[in-house]
Amino acid sequence: MLRLNRVRKEYKGFQLDCTLNVQEGCVTGLIGKNGAGKSTTFKAILGLVRTDGGSIEIFGKPVHKIGNQDKEDIGVVMSDAGFSGYLTIQDLLPMLKNLYRNFREEEFRRKCEKFRLPMNKKIKEFSTGMKRKLQVLAALTHEARLLILDEPTAGLDVIARDELLDMLRAYMEQEGRAILVSSHISSDLEGLCDDIYMIDDGKIVFYEETDVLLDSYGILKVTPEQFGRLEREHILRHKKEEFGYSCLTAQRQFYQENYPDIAVEKGDIDELIMMMIRGER
Repeated sequence: MLRLNRVRKEYKGFQLDCTLNVQEGCVTGLIGKNGAGKSTTFKAILGLVRTDGGSIEIFGKPVHKIGNQDKEDIGVVMSDAGFSGYLTIQDLLPMLKNLYRNFREEEFRRKCEKFRLPMNKKIKEFSTGMKRKLQVLAALTHEARLLILDEPTAGLDVIARDELLDMLRAYMEQEGRAILVSSHISSDLEGLCDDIYMIDDGKIVFYEETDVLLDSYGILKVTPEQFGRLEREHILRHKKEEFGYSCLTAQRQFYQENYPDIAVEKGDIDELIMMMIRGER
């Protein structure tokens, strides 16, 4: 559905060099700290910035050959973009119908009512969470085959976030669809994504299927003495702590079976980010 191969974009003090693949039927997550390159990657995909090299394919076509029909098959939410604040949702309806031949107005209206989005209130008077709900609903209600979602749950409370994630899961129940999503809320990605890329300083530094990440990865908490006799073959990163060392491994069970005297914790995405960025090889 979407393929990036060595896509480069240079700014002063920053260079993006990104390769990733979003397969049909999958939800792919892109994680990383602020400034790592997530939004630049999304903007490169959408042609909002001019790239300096590499290739991008959408629906099997080079991005420069994507036509209007293909563009209608993409739903987008960007973290730093939105609708004009001087419009109302009622004002948006004819615009959305003109933009998307498959826009489902009745469903859009029902979802606006469900999320308590007023039809005749200016969008500039909406809360941050309300604006984000509106963006996501617009992306979901025109039969898009590919969703590109940059921090779609930012600003939402717990209940609204859960409702939104349910909507994305329902969207993926139909064949021929895919999602690329970034989020700083790790639980969103753990419960939604099939696979995860991690970007740091403009480069992809990690890739794994989510099930493997949750089932096999772990954090070892060891004293300096235990660290000294630890087999390092399955250690990806280590970090000095007050008590000794934290170690990231992709073989949690190996250390549980062979080192019963050390603490082995099940890792989550937040710990993965921290260890991959701050840990040493």
